[in-house]
Amino acid sequence: MTKRTPTRRLMRTSGLVLSATLLSQCQLGKPFDFDEVSVTELQTAMAENTITAVAITQHYLDRIEALNATLNAVLEVNPEALSLAAQLDAERAAGTIRSPLHGIPVVLKDNIDTADLMATSAGSLALLDAPTPARDAFLVTQLRDAGAVILAKTNLSEWANFRSTSASSGWSARGGQTRNPYALDRTACGSSTGSAVAVAANLSVLAVGTETDGSIVCPASHTSIVGLKPTIGLISRSGIIPIAHSQDTAGPMARTVEDVAIMLNAMVAADPSDDITTNMRTRTPLDYTTFLRNDALQGKRIGVQRQLFGNDAALDSLMEAQLDLLRSAGVELVDIEINPRSSFSSAETTVLLYEFKNDINNYLYERGGDLQSLEDLIRFNEEHAAEEMANFGQELFLQAQQTQGLGEAEYLTALGLSKAYSQSSINSLMQELSLDAILAPSNTVGWEVDPQGDNTENYVGSSSFAAVSGFPNITVPAGYIDGFPIGISFMGRAFSEPTLLGISYAYEQANKARKPPILD
Repeated sequence: MTKRTPTRRLMRTSGLVLSATLLSQCQLGKPFDFDEVSVTELQTAMAENTITAVAITQHYLDRIEALNATLNAVLEVNPEALSLAAQLDAERAAGTIRSPLHGIPVVLKDNIDTADLMATSAGSLALLDAPTPARDAFLVTQLRDAGAVILAKTNLSEWANFRSTSASSGWSARGGQTRNPYALDRTACGSSTGSAVAVAANLSVLAVGTETDGSIVCPASHTSIVGLKPTIGLISRSGIIPIAHSQDTAGPMARTVEDVAIMLNAMVAADPSDDITTNMRTRTPLDYTTFLRNDALQGKRIGVQRQLFGNDAALDSLMEAQLDLLRSAGVELVDIEINPRSSFSSAETTVLLYEFKNDINNYLYERGGDLQSLEDLIRFNEEHAAEEMANFGQELFLQAQQTQGLGEAEYLTALGLSKAYSQSSINSLMQELSLDAILAPSNTVGWEVDPQGDNTENYVGSSSFAAVSGFPNITVPAGYIDGFPIGISFMGRAFSEPTLLGISYAYEQANKARKPPILD
C-alpha cells in the first residue's frame, strides 16, 4: 500500500499560483487584522470592501502552512478553496449575499463526507484511498449553500476514538498526534481535536466537530473555545462516518458564542435522508442569534453538579469564582447531584458496540470500495499493524465485531436503561427544581500526551449525561490553571439551545476569559 501523507497534500494545495485577478483581490486595501476575528467583523469588512473572501481564505491557508507542522491539526486543505472564495466574491459584487457565512472559511472533521478533491477517512489509512463519497454530508451542503468556504479537513482521534480502549486522543495514523496550542506536550482531548485546535490557533474562523460522548465539549474546553453538542435530531447525521446513531451528532465550534449561533443557523434543517430530523419540519425555524442578550442570566435558576467538585483544589477555586460571577449577574444557583448508576457506563458501552458494527457496516457498504465491513477494517489494521497499531490496538473493533445485531435483548435492554435513566434524571431534576440549565466544569488541566494511551485519572466526565440522553451541552471558556484552558458547561433539556446559547453568551460577555495561544 502506498501511504498518501498529509504533508504531500498540504504542499500540493498550498502551492497554488494565484491568477492576476485573485492576486489583486488579496491585495485590496491595507493589511487586515485577523487576530481573533469574528464572523460579523469579517462580514463588515467585506461589506465595506476592505477585504475579500479570497484574501480571507488565503490568509488562513498561509497560517495553516506556517503552523500546522507544529500542531498537526489539519490533514489537508481544499485545493478548490480559493476558486470557491472567488465565486463568492463575484456573487457579492453582483449583489447576492447568501447568509452571514458568505465567504467565511470553515474546516471539517475528517469523518464528515465531502464529494470533492479531499479525502474522508476518519483519520485511518484504511479509507484514505476509498471511493470519494457520492455526495456531501447533508450539513456540508447546508454550509455550502450558506456561502461558507470549505477550507480543509482536520485531524481527529482515529475512528473518532472508537478503536481501542487505550488510544491517545488526537492521534490518527493519517495525521499523527494533534498538539494543544496552549501546551504542546499536553492533550487537546478528543476526538474533534483538530477542529478545536484549528479554531483555537486561528487556522480557521469556524469548525465542525462531532460528538458521541464528549468529543466536541472536551477538545473545545481544552483549547479555550466554544463548542456546542446539540440535541440529537437538530443536525443531520447523513454522510458522517458513524459510531452510534443514538448518540452521534455534529456541532459547531468557534471562538465565540455568537459565531457558534451563526453557524448553527446554517446547520439546522430537516434532512429527508435522516428520519431523526423530521421534528424540524414541524418546528418554527429559529434565528439563534436573537437569543444572545447581555441580560440573559438575569433571573435564571441553574443547577451546579456538586459531585464534580472536591477532587481538584485549583479547579474548585476557578469554578467558585465563576459561580460568584453568575450570582452577581442575577443567577440563582442550586446545588444538585446527578450520580449515575453503577450499570450506566456499562450500558452505554454496550449500546455503542452494537450500534457501531451496524452503522459502520451500513456506511461502508454505501460508500463502496474494497472495505465493506467492520471485519474488513479489522483485517486491514492487522495487515498494516506497523502503521496503525504500533502503540495501541483495536479492542473496541474486536468487541463490536462480536455483537449479533440490534434485535438482541442485550442491546435493547442497555439502550432502554441508558436512555431512560439519563433523560428522566435530567428532566425530573430540572422540572422539580425549576432549573433553566445545569452547570458543570468541562475539564481540568489536560494530561501529558502519551502515544500508548490517555492518562484520564483526573478527567472530569461531565459530558456523559447530555451525550447519552441526546440533550444539548455547550462549553464556554472559563479561565486558565497554570496557563491551561478550562471550560464551563451548560446542559439543558431537549431542544433548549436558545436558552443555553443565551446563558452562555451573557456569561461569556461578563467573563471574557478567552486568550489566544502564543504561537507566532
